[in-house]
Amino acid sequence: MPTPTHCPYCALQCAMNLTADGPGVTVSGRQFPTNGGGLCRKGWTSAALLASGERITEPMLRGDDGRFSAVSWEEALERVVYAVRRTQARYGKDAVGVFGSGGLTNEKAYQLGKFARVALGSSMIDYNGRFCMSSAAAASNRAFGVDRGLPFPVTDLAQAHTVLLLGSNVADTMPPFVQHLQAAREAGGLIVVDPRTSATAALTADGAGIHVQPAPGTDLVLLLGLAHVVLHEGLADEAYLAARTRGLRGVTRSVNPWWPERVQSVTGVPAGTIRHVARRLAAGARAGTPGAPRGIYILTGRGVEQHVNGTDTATAAINLALLLGLPGSEHGGYGTLTGQGNGQGGREHGQKADQLPGYRKITDPAARAHLAAVWGVPESSIPGPGLPAVQMLEALGQPGGVRCLLVHGSNIAVSAPDAGAVLESLRRLDFLVVSDFFFSETAAEADLVLPVAQWAEEEGTMTNLEGRVLRRRRAVSPPPGARDELWVLAELAARLNAPSAFSSDPREVFEELRLASAGGAADYSGIDYALLEAGDAAYWPYPAGSIGTPRLFRDSFAHPDGKAVLVPVAASAAKPGQEITLVTGRLLEHYQSGAQTRRVPELAAAQPEARLEIHPVTAAALGVADGDLVEIANGRGRIYGRASHTTGIRQDTVFLPFHFPAGESANRLTAAATDPVSGMPEFKTSTVQLRRWEEARVS
Repeated sequence: MPTPTHCPYCALQCAMNLTADGPGVTVSGRQFPTNGGGLCRKGWTSAALLASGERITEPMLRGDDGRFSAVSWEEALERVVYAVRRTQARYGKDAVGVFGSGGLTNEKAYQLGKFARVALGSSMIDYNGRFCMSSAAAASNRAFGVDRGLPFPVTDLAQAHTVLLLGSNVADTMPPFVQHLQAAREAGGLIVVDPRTSATAALTADGAGIHVQPAPGTDLVLLLGLAHVVLHEGLADEAYLAARTRGLRGVTRSVNPWWPERVQSVTGVPAGTIRHVARRLAAGARAGTPGAPRGIYILTGRGVEQHVNGTDTATAAINLALLLGLPGSEHGGYGTLTGQGNGQGGREHGQKADQLPGYRKITDPAARAHLAAVWGVPESSIPGPGLPAVQMLEALGQPGGVRCLLVHGSNIAVSAPDAGAVLESLRRLDFLVVSDFFFSETAAEADLVLPVAQWAEEEGTMTNLEGRVLRRRRAVSPPPGARDELWVLAELAARLNAPSAFSSDPREVFEELRLASAGGAADYSGIDYALLEAGDAAYWPYPAGSIGTPRLFRDSFAHPDGKAVLVPVAASAAKPGQEITLVTGRLLEHYQSGAQTRRVPELAAAQPEARLEIHPVTAAALGVADGDLVEIANGRGRIYGRASHTTGIRQDTVFLPFHFPAGESANRLTAAATDPVSGMPEFKTSTVQLRRWEEARVS
């Protein structure tokens, strides 16, 4: 019998069936609202790695000679316990840290956070979602009082007349999502903001919409310009603003300097285009007007958020949506497109440095008291907030920093900013433990690698980009030597004499998660496995006794007064210089650091190397022919990529995917500078120098 489950990759969490077929597993599509039965190339090939010959099936310990050899689980666990105790005895509790992932199930994310704070007594836990959703989350929290990627079902987009999509290439990153944009395309209303003609931007061709091509890093100015037009042409929804928001005066002042012609001088976007986009959005937002088109949505992605001003940019997008009266209305909304498979659930239940389960703040006395009661520990024993990911990684092996690190589900040697410096940090550690199913680039740096189960070999729950909780079901057994991470954490907790219960049963862990989340912003207390098994749609918040919340903000926002907050933000008037800006992103065939997809033969064959998208005019000035190997360099590093000429990118911009390691690792060039509110690194605007690889070798 087929096992119904969901894809292991992006937050769309497309439904699929898995059928065990001898030594292999067959994937087939399954009808579900997010994907309509379809899958992308990654989804169709997702089972290829379950029986991969590259699987790690025994704990692997690095010897004095630097080579790995297999050890028993008993020895491996004792090695971890010894390293933890020795490190904490010498340097204190916070000298042991944990780095998690937005790909872990809700149960594992919850137990990992509890393990760090209760079994280790450490505040030092964060996760790779800090590189993904943190700016959008910070902006939503301060505007709405709560953060859920899409506060409405994705199927609501089927009635959209206009969709403004900023910084997201969904046609490559989550292809089944494109079907939800069809109505907007048919109405000529798909507006894509991207400095390059991505596969998504190409969907605007032939009258389907508008491709807006600002200079990299100027999205904030563009959004302020759109808001300026809405306010100064009298297009704002005044009744909505008066009844449902506060802060209008400050936002009005903040956008006053950004008239369209000035915005054009900074962004390169024509003033006429700015006015046209603002007017189209406003015309559709006036749903009360007879004959007015309905369905206006503003959606953001990492392209506008992965900046040192990412929180402010996401805030500007939210401000625009509020000026138009969209959030919580019947005629549109605002949302942000979560990236990782459990990027939503992964940030709700305790992996984040400043959060406790249920999306509670770790500094909130009531939240701490609630979790202390659930865990059966004194409130005073729960550590305070730790360091966000970038700062924690920078401090590895340094005085006062983490000396022993446990990594779960993340390949930070490739995915973190300034990846060369991160490698140096990992090598400074006294002991590095990596739980993985392959020798990722991070696992290759470890002192101990623990083999764990893959997605189709485990039970649990995931929360997709809509805030919908889904069942992940076990279809096949893991290799005999691999263990589920819940088991690993439970065994380590027992050996560390942790003062609370740690179960290896995902159902038991979920029952505790329900209690832990009860009353929090992300309340799962009314959800159980039986409800999910029955196929019920479970959107959080789902308090016990309720039917869940598919659409947030219909009656009020999550601030005490029920109103949304318009937050003024400021932008620099500096115009882009003559430098070449490197923009990073994803390819259709690969996912995140590529640790999995680069091992799928079909996907690796389609995209075997990093290709540098460059405008022919820029390439000609540098003497770079199509197909040449190019050195891309700055003060942080020097890598190479294969030149690919395209007129679909600005002449001041080049694009490189970040899925590749070592000499092709784009993140060796990105900066560890972070957004002061969210801790998000600056991934999208790195100044680089280019030259043909042959010339670089000679010099």
